[in-house]
Amino acid sequence: MGLPIVEAVLLGRRSDAEKLTGAVMPDRWPNPELVERAFSMTLDAVRQSPETRLWGARVLIARISEERRVVGSLVYKGAPDEDGIVEIAYGIEEASQGRGYATEGVGASVAWALAQPGARAVHASTFAWHYASVRVLEKVGMARVGVRDHDTMGEMLVFGISHHPWVALPRRQ
Repeated sequence: MGLPIVEAVLLGRRSDAEKLTGAVMPDRWPNPELVERAFSMTLDAVRQSPETRLWGARVLIARISEERRVVGSLVYKGAPDEDGIVEIAYGIEEASQGRGYATEGVGASVAWALAQPGARAVHASTFAWHYASVRVLEKVGMARVGVRDHDTMGEMLVFGISHHPWVALPRRQ
């Protein structure tokens, strides 16, 4: 996902987003609430450093009844930090939930991230009451590694993985 797509989505330019992705955007996605929760940086910050801020960001597209449709997105909260940790966030539009898109997308994205230079671990945070999200993280091999507080909504569970079964690790000689 590049800067032009992010600009189109954050600025509400639906037709531009559809042209850039080559897919139909869902009616209520991305909605402002989802963007505020998952995309914690300003558009100006993204514009200043798109290669860092959009590191690993992806749009999830599915072919549904012969039509390409955006079903969700995955974003990282920046490139790996000094400890090699990246944090993933994801969202699946409501009508596409429960179909495995999150598990497939997060699993593939985590495998990709762990294969990148400088990335040693992937973290994700979710609320304990968000059972579907907890289950996605468990299915892709992440384990609970801690808790942290959300500014307004309370405690969040932090999951992490430092190697992934889908990543071929180099053998030691």
